[in-house]
Amino acid sequence: METIVKTKWSVDKAHTEIGFKVKHMMISSVRGKFNDFDLIVESEREDFENAEIKFSAKVDSIDTNNRDRDNHLRSDDFFNAAEYPELKFKSKSFDGEKLIGDLTIRDISYEIVLVVDLIGVVIDPYGQTKAGFQIKGDLNRKGFGLSWSAVTEAGSIVVGDKVELLIEVQLIHS
Repeated sequence: METIVKTKWSVDKAHTEIGFKVKHMMISSVRGKFNDFDLIVESEREDFENAEIKFSAKVDSIDTNNRDRDNHLRSDDFFNAAEYPELKFKSKSFDGEKLIGDLTIRDISYEIVLVVDLIGVVIDPYGQTKAGFQIKGDLNRKGFGLSWSAVTEAGSIVVGDKVELLIEVQLIHS
């Protein structure tokens, strides 16, 4: 019987951004990211098909370039970082283009689908093998208990329900 060897990859945090954007007042978008996160990938194949992927991010590390907004996002109106300090993702399947897995926010889990583009695999000047990906998807924030909402006097919604995930990942062969 042939032994299957899994290749382990870790995240290159200096070259990875876990980003998102959401509509504000329905006329512009607010972009943000998580600065403290971890990502582990185990794969049997060079194209990463059927890879096992585990991701977590510290909610306190949310960064939208506005301290007041970040503090509001950490509050119980949104993530409730005090009670739910991490969000997590665990893959179920990956066919090389479509990544399906469970995302957990505020202890609420839903299956999400992400579109993945493997940009390439290279050896850097220091002899390390690295792989680059662009990942996109979206989710309805209210399904995860991020339900704070407000309406202006003119009837505009302050925060949109749809959150777009815009993720750039660089992995290092461990």
